[in-house]
Amino acid sequence: MPDLTFSDINLIRHEVISQEICFSHLADELIDHLCCDVEHEMAGGLSFRDAWLKVKASMGNRRLREIQEETLFAVDTKYRNMKKTMKISAIAGTIMVGFAALFKIMHWPLAGVMLTLGSLILAFVFMPSALTVLWKETHSGKKLFLYVSAFLTAMLFIVGITSKVQHWPMAGLILALASISGILAFVPALLSARLKNQENRSKKIVYILGAAGLILSIMGLLCKIQHWPMATIFLTVGSATIFFVVFPWYAWLTWRDETNVSAKFIFMVAGLIVLMLPILMVNLSLQRNYDEGYYMQLEEQQALFDYRFRSNQLLINQCTDSAALPILEDLNKMTSELISVINNTEARLIAEAEGKPGVPAVLTGQIAETGTGPVIQFQTLRNPFNTGSFSNLLVRGSGQWNEVAGALKKYSDYLSGHLPADKSELCGKLLDPSVYLPELNTETDRVSLLTGLHMLQLMKNGILAAEALAMTMISAPNNQ
Repeated sequence: MPDLTFSDINLIRHEVISQEICFSHLADELIDHLCCDVEHEMAGGLSFRDAWLKVKASMGNRRLREIQEETLFAVDTKYRNMKKTMKISAIAGTIMVGFAALFKIMHWPLAGVMLTLGSLILAFVFMPSALTVLWKETHSGKKLFLYVSAFLTAMLFIVGITSKVQHWPMAGLILALASISGILAFVPALLSARLKNQENRSKKIVYILGAAGLILSIMGLLCKIQHWPMATIFLTVGSATIFFVVFPWYAWLTWRDETNVSAKFIFMVAGLIVLMLPILMVNLSLQRNYDEGYYMQLEEQQALFDYRFRSNQLLINQCTDSAALPILEDLNKMTSELISVINNTEARLIAEAEGKPGVPAVLTGQIAETGTGPVIQFQTLRNPFNTGSFSNLLVRGSGQWNEVAGALKKYSDYLSGHLPADKSELCGKLLDPSVYLPELNTETDRVSLLTGLHMLQLMKNGILAAEALAMTMISAPNNQ
């Protein structure tokens, strides 16, 4: 039987070491076994290179790792328990999150409970057990940072998304930490590991571009969820880099170098689709759908304002022959002046949000004049989730807040002079500024432009409700 040279044995040894075989004495036994197989093939007339390629093809890419896993599973109780825990928690957590997503979409009960339990299982049971299993299987100090950063990023991301869906506090902070961990730790560590094991210069460039595209996509997704600026730019550039540069280039290089399409390549394609398509869908629809949820509520309030405004005008027109007409007209004039103050406040909020710091924008198409007064065109707002304008203008004690509160107080006092005590008290509640503009902590509370506009729209409808109540009482026959 032909004998192997030292260089042949070293090549086989390098292959076994590259598979991260770390279990005691197993590496030496596998090297010996592979050498025997190669010598057996060489005895049939093959060269070392052909014999080695044949042995490698027969055992596949993962057979050595599988042998180590089977050995650890048979002799290491802790590894065996961790492996079982990892599999059970992965299946249970994934099923619960999947059902939670379905229940959330269908608005069925227990969606939040299943989402919370599934996420906790994945983040605090599956992730640590998987990290332990990987460490047991590799004992690779070089990849320890990669493993830790990967699982830390995944844990924070799972907890952050769950907190965001459940509207828990600190969701934004957790997602920001997950993104920072991914951008500054996981992606660089993964890139470093791939570059060390790659000699092809073209593939190294592809890996670098892929890491850059992934970082931009993560930044874009975070900005989109948090409603920060530049989200669309980051997502578009990152997705375009991955799908239109990295993926075609990598596919071409792989197709050129390999005779068969490997399972690894197929899983990479599937993984890209699973990762990037939701990101693209978020980029296309999340902001629009999220905005439209606010717009629908605001437009409903505007429709209610329009209805109440016309109803109050109709009531005045029906009292043209009544002695109460002068009082009603005077009341309507007071109402118009008060609503004008609030309309001006809305315009200032929008101008502040649409402009630059200290330089309010000139409003063009954001507000349209109608028969019932100014109507905001929400679809034209460029920064609907800007939080600076409300903080600058409408926090309690600010100049604009005092102006609105003073106008409401003047109107409330006017109604008190024409209404019984019980009706006056009811109107006073409808005209209390703290009902619509609650006291906020300027250091922690953030109110977006759309939320502020919704508060003011509710206030205007409350004013019209108070006016309608006052008109009904004043025009009643026994009050004439």
